[in-house]
Amino acid sequence: MVLLYGSNRSDKELLLRAFCKDKKVFYYRGRNASPAEQLRQMQEQITAEFDVTLQKNTYEECFNRIKSGDSSKLVVVIDEFQTIAKKDPTFFESLLKLKKRQLYPGPVLIVLCNSSLLWTRRDMDECLGADAAAIDERFFLDEFHFLDIVRAFPKYSVAEAVRTYGILGGVPEYVNRWNGERSVKENVCSLILNPRGFLHHEAENYISAELRELAVYETILAAMARGNSKLNDLYHETGYSRAKISVYLKNLAAFDIVEKVVSFETGGWDNAMKGIYRIKNHFVEFWFRFIYPNQSALYMMTAEQFYDTYIASDLDDYLNTAFVKVCSEYLELMNLVDKCSIKITRMGTWIGKNGTIDIIGADADDDYVVGICNWNAAQLSFDAYQELLGNMQQAKIHARTTYLFSATAFDERLQKLAQEETSLVLVDMTEL
Repeated sequence: MVLLYGSNRSDKELLLRAFCKDKKVFYYRGRNASPAEQLRQMQEQITAEFDVTLQKNTYEECFNRIKSGDSSKLVVVIDEFQTIAKKDPTFFESLLKLKKRQLYPGPVLIVLCNSSLLWTRRDMDECLGADAAAIDERFFLDEFHFLDIVRAFPKYSVAEAVRTYGILGGVPEYVNRWNGERSVKENVCSLILNPRGFLHHEAENYISAELRELAVYETILAAMARGNSKLNDLYHETGYSRAKISVYLKNLAAFDIVEKVVSFETGGWDNAMKGIYRIKNHFVEFWFRFIYPNQSALYMMTAEQFYDTYIASDLDDYLNTAFVKVCSEYLELMNLVDKCSIKITRMGTWIGKNGTIDIIGADADDDYVVGICNWNAAQLSFDAYQELLGNMQQAKIHARTTYLFSATAFDERLQKLAQEETSLVLVDMTEL
């Protein structure tokens, strides 16, 4: 028994169709219905698929009658299974009997799927109780990585791919709607800014899919998009109590919209900042950074005018965070093919009280590599490198290798230093 879950924008059905091809499969998708109606729907499907007559009003009989005359390997997929499990405990009890071969003589793979992140992470184990231990593996359908964006849009330059990634994130459904034959501006105008665009109402629709009190969540996200990253700042900015904000941030985190940023643990823990929150979902952040605060203007301008007025000048500043993720992925790939000076086992960011180290990687022996990332400055300067060295002192680490990533250029002093010191590696957009 395995659990496969992802957001309702993860296109998990595409994966399921590919996996189930040429296998003996029973697929049932749960409905929003009463327990009696849910069971009736499954019974009618089994009656039609297997040409059988059901006489007992139970899930146990349902699973018992999908034999279809043989005992070959069987895959049972219950999609959106939370719609059943939340209301009818007999459903999961019957699945456990199926797993133990009490209802089907041959080997069975049970795949439980759902797109309710909040329920899966917060409520599922409590709902299933001790029976939750029967789930052998749990697989989360994560978003696409930057490399997937590059592959999806082969005509794009690396810079255009970074901009696309910074706006959409790696949400499969969004990426599938993006047109690689059109510019980033054209896509933003047609998909997001146009009132009839596919993604125009997506931020609000996505948040409200599982979260109630939309006004509270949007107030908190708007405050975060303005740069408020600590609980106390959000308290002063929104007027909500700290306790209330904490609960809502926890829900947003379970839904992969917000994350609590914990500095990479080093000897300089006393110099690190604690309790930092940021918007994790790229598209939600983009919406609340550029569109939500200027929504009145959006309906008084053309999409192109709005983009030029409110997005174009600040987009590159916004993309710094996305570029750090791109550079982190680069290091992960280098580590995967043994091209790093250490075997990285953990990676993160160090946020100090006086500065930040964009990327820190460590091995099992606490040897380090570090990196800083420049997206929009005219060049990565020698002063920025010196600042990195100061931050490393604050973090109380020494680096085996220092990576300097720049989407623009490197000043001459850094280029000369990199030629003299093999521990300093410059990575430009060509290398990315």
